[in-house]
Amino acid sequence: MTRFVDAATLKTWLHDGEEIALFDVREHGQYGQSHLFYGITLPYSRLEPDAPRLAPRQSVRLVVYDSDGSSAAPLAAQRLTALGYSGVHVLRGGTAGWQAAGHALFAGVNVPSKTFGELAEQVYHTPRVSATELAAMLDRKDDVVVLDGRPFSEFRKMNIPTAISCPNGELALRIRDLVPSETTHIVINCAGRTRSIIGAQTLINLGLSNPVSALENGTQGWYLADLKLEHGGTRRYAESAQPGEPVGMRAAAQALAKRFNVPVVDAQTVRGWAGDTQRTLFLCDVRSPEEFTRGSLPGAQHTPGGQLIQATDQYIGVRRARLVLFDADGIRALTVASWLRQLGHDASVLDHGLASGLALPAPAPAALPALPGISTKALAAGLADGSIAAIDLRPSMQFRQSHIPGTRWSIRPQLAKALSGEHRPVVLIADEPAVAACAAVDLQALGLKASLLEGGLDAWRAAGLPVEATENTPADSDCIDYLFFVHDRHDGNKEAARQYLAWEVNLIGQLDALELKAFQLPDTTAAAAHTPA
Repeated sequence: MTRFVDAATLKTWLHDGEEIALFDVREHGQYGQSHLFYGITLPYSRLEPDAPRLAPRQSVRLVVYDSDGSSAAPLAAQRLTALGYSGVHVLRGGTAGWQAAGHALFAGVNVPSKTFGELAEQVYHTPRVSATELAAMLDRKDDVVVLDGRPFSEFRKMNIPTAISCPNGELALRIRDLVPSETTHIVINCAGRTRSIIGAQTLINLGLSNPVSALENGTQGWYLADLKLEHGGTRRYAESAQPGEPVGMRAAAQALAKRFNVPVVDAQTVRGWAGDTQRTLFLCDVRSPEEFTRGSLPGAQHTPGGQLIQATDQYIGVRRARLVLFDADGIRALTVASWLRQLGHDASVLDHGLASGLALPAPAPAALPALPGISTKALAAGLADGSIAAIDLRPSMQFRQSHIPGTRWSIRPQLAKALSGEHRPVVLIADEPAVAACAAVDLQALGLKASLLEGGLDAWRAAGLPVEATENTPADSDCIDYLFFVHDRHDGNKEAARQYLAWEVNLIGQLDALELKAFQLPDTTAAAAHTPA
C-alpha cells in the first residue's frame, strides 16, 4: 500500500534535524526543469542501480515525488519497497502540490551547491576578473596563471587559452607545484560561476599570499565576450603515485579545518558509526581518479573533492547523513570538509586516511533479472522479418546521432505506452546492462519477454551493419532524459548562456529562511539581504 505525505509535513521533515532522503524519480530533463530545492535526482530508469549508492541504509525516512504524484512516483515507491526500503512515502500532488502549498520550485541541477557558491562569493567578497581583463593580462604576458577547476573531462571540451587543468579538490595539494612563485596572479575558472568562486576562495582561505581571482562567468563569460576558446586541451597537473606535500600546505589545511570545526576521527569511531542503525554513513575518497583506480579503502565511494562540493547531490542522497572524507596526504580531505561543513553537512575527516586500515562493507547491489542475450545476426533477421520489437534505451541524444534502422527509442517510464498492444519478443539496446534490466522488470509486468543485444550498438557497427541518424526523432518533447536548459549554453547559443548565468546569480532570491539557515557560512543572512533583484 502506497503511503503519501503532504507538502506541509514534508516541509517539516526537511528541517526537523533528522535524516531524510528526498528523491525526484522523474527523468533528468524533467528534474532539471522544475524540482524541490533538496530533491535528489534518482530517475526511475536507473532506480535499482543507483538507490543503494544514494541511500545505503534501507530504514531511512524516504520520500519520492514526480510532477503530480500519480506517474513515476508510485511505481518507484513500489520498487523501493520491494528492494527492502521500509520508510517509503510519495509526495501527494508531486511538484504541483508542493508549489500549490506555497513552496518554491527550482530549475537546473546541483542547485544547493550552486546557490552556496553565490552565497560564498557575497560573504567572502571573492575577488574576480572579467574575461576581457584576463585576456588583456594574457596579451601583456603578465605574471598570471589560469587554473581550470573542473574535472579533466570537462576541461577537454573547452578551455581558456593557457589554462591548466587542476580540479578544485586538488588545489591545496598541488598549487605550489603549479605556481611556485608567491607573486604570480592565480585565476581560477570553470564553465560558469560556482567552481571559479569556490576554487579561488579555497586558495584565499588557505592563506596563500598570491593575488587570487575567480574568472567571472568562466568559459561562458569568455565566449560571451567574443573571445576564442580552445578545445581538446591536454595541460594538467603532474600526476604522481605519491603526491608530495607542498611546503606549509598541511598546516594551512589543518588551520582551515580548525576554523570550520572539522572533526578528525579514527578508524574505530567510523566502524562504530557504520554499525549505527539510526544514521547513514558515507565513506568518501576525495583523491584523484587515478589514485582511486590504484586502490582505495573497502566500502568507499570515489567522490573527487571539487565535485563533492560542486555536485554533492550526485554522491550523497541522504540529508544530514554522516560523511567521512579521506585522502593519502592529510591536505585535501581537510580542505574539502571545510566547505562541506559550510554547506551544512555533517562532515568529518578520517585520521591517517588511506593508511588507517579502515574497511567497511559496500552497499549490496539491488537484485535485477538476468537478461538473455541476442546476437547482432539474430536481431538483424528479426527486424527484417518483423518478428522482433527493438527498443533503444540509450540516451535520446545518442539515439538521434546514431541508431539501428527499424528500432525505436524509449525509456523506462514510457515503455508501457510505447509497447501498448505489443506481443512480439522485445530486444533491448543499452550501453549499461543494468539499465536494460531495470526496463525488463516493467516489461515482465506487461507480460513481455525481453533480451539484450550482445555488445550493444558497438557490436552492431563492428559487424558492418548499417546505422542511421534522425535529427528530430525522438521529438524534443519526448526527450525527458535531456536537459536542454543546461546543454544549450555550450552549443554556441549565446542567449542560452546569458539565461543560464542569470539563473545562477538569482538562485539565492528563491530560498526561504529555513533553506538559507541550513548553510553555515560566516553570515548567510547578510548575504541574502544584499542579493540583487
